[in-house]
Amino acid sequence: MKNKISFWFNNARPISLPQSLLPALTAVALSYGNTEFNIIAAVAAVIGVIFLHLGLNLLDDWFDYKEGSAEARQKVANEGFRGRMVKYPYLTSGEATHSDLLKAVFVFLLVAGTAAGVVTAVRGWKILWWAAAAAVIGESYSGKPLKLGFHGLGELVIFLMFGPLLMTGVYYSITGGLDWKILWLSMAVGMLVTNIVYSHSVLDAVPDRKMGKKTMAHLMGSGRGQIVFSALLNTLPYLMVATGVALGQMHPAYLAVFAVMPVSLWLVKSLDDFVNHRDVPVEPKKWMGPMGDFDRFRKAGIDWFMLRWLTARNIVMMFCMTIIIVNLIFG
Repeated sequence: MKNKISFWFNNARPISLPQSLLPALTAVALSYGNTEFNIIAAVAAVIGVIFLHLGLNLLDDWFDYKEGSAEARQKVANEGFRGRMVKYPYLTSGEATHSDLLKAVFVFLLVAGTAAGVVTAVRGWKILWWAAAAAVIGESYSGKPLKLGFHGLGELVIFLMFGPLLMTGVYYSITGGLDWKILWLSMAVGMLVTNIVYSHSVLDAVPDRKMGKKTMAHLMGSGRGQIVFSALLNTLPYLMVATGVALGQMHPAYLAVFAVMPVSLWLVKSLDDFVNHRDVPVEPKKWMGPMGDFDRFRKAGIDWFMLRWLTARNIVMMFCMTIIIVNLIFG
């Protein structure tokens, strides 16, 4: 049983958890000190976010499996196009069947649903609107009939799921209300999480197009358009915080997030180098944040992808940690 749990947890791509866990923990931190703060609801909400995210990751694999994504990616690779080709290897290797995958999805979503039930018992039925919206929007990312991720709207789904919807949902679960601070910060964090997926789509633009998958990178058209949109995703979150401060709805100390902005600007420059085929060194630096076992990525030939993807992820981590620290000090 332990091995089976570990097997499905690892296949649910826990490497992506920071993009949901950090916004959730940020919402918890922002709610701390509220007179209605409820620790039971806080724990249940975070558990629900984790298992919903992992369950939807596996569900995305199932939808991609039905579409033959791995086979299409391999065909693209055989034609000599560079892209990140790994997709549900546990199915293509025969370690698990698609029926096993569906059972795992059910278990993950059952845990998430149970957590939502706990929050409902504490906070009332209104929180179910958030849960229902998350389930519908999450399924629509790669599931029929909408398949938003295949029509250039996947980034919109990510923005809503991991920004305003997730953070206001967790905040409401804990406090029973909302305020301007959570609204500004949820939009800012949502854009930075979206930046992870968008950066991915820029890096995989050519193979995605060959597979018939349209992403936001394709909607932006030329390489210049792709970089302009990247620049917006990497600057607007900081301007949102500045606007909230200027309107007196947030403490000026939240401007500390601007310390992360140079990393965001580096990512824009790095993506610009990529789309314009400039040969630049692929070497992680300490200021980019944790990069895991980068030698393993280098040996697998995906260092060029992981350097930029992990930097985008680390920007979210640094931004959220700054918010959490500022909130604990200044409230």
